[in-house]
Amino acid sequence: MQLSKILSPERTVCDMPGVSKKRFLTTVSEHIAGSASSLSADAIYNALLAREQLGSTGIGNGIAIPHCRVQECTRIIGTLVKLDEGIDFDAIDSQQVDLLFVLIVPAEETDEHLRVLSGLARLFHQEAFCQALRDAKNNSELYQTAIRFSEQPQD
Repeated sequence: MQLSKILSPERTVCDMPGVSKKRFLTTVSEHIAGSASSLSADAIYNALLAREQLGSTGIGNGIAIPHCRVQECTRIIGTLVKLDEGIDFDAIDSQQVDLLFVLIVPAEETDEHLRVLSGLARLFHQEAFCQALRDAKNNSELYQTAIRFSEQPQD
């Protein structure tokens, strides 16, 4: 999976304040809306919150992949965030989450949505990938690390 197709340097944030799950969802929704003029922060937040109410997107080991479909979205948009400190995200292993990849998908993109989610899960299950992200010191380093790993051939 090549993250460069859905992730941009503008949507890669190192050391974002976490505080709480709801506060994170609010902050990241505003951040995404700021880089995607066709989307409103409220639409993103409401869709992410509704998805989280169905079940946490915290997949364990300090990682969450919040994702949702938004009617006004015209292409898949990814946002990579490393929090300044972990937050409770109701993850399956009850660990605090510090690495998040937020995925916003057009309402009709069912197959592509599942394909991208699967690719993200494979990436985030690589210990070396997660450690390299956690070691990143700034937005640029975080972005470059993610892109470099995503372009390596998968076993």
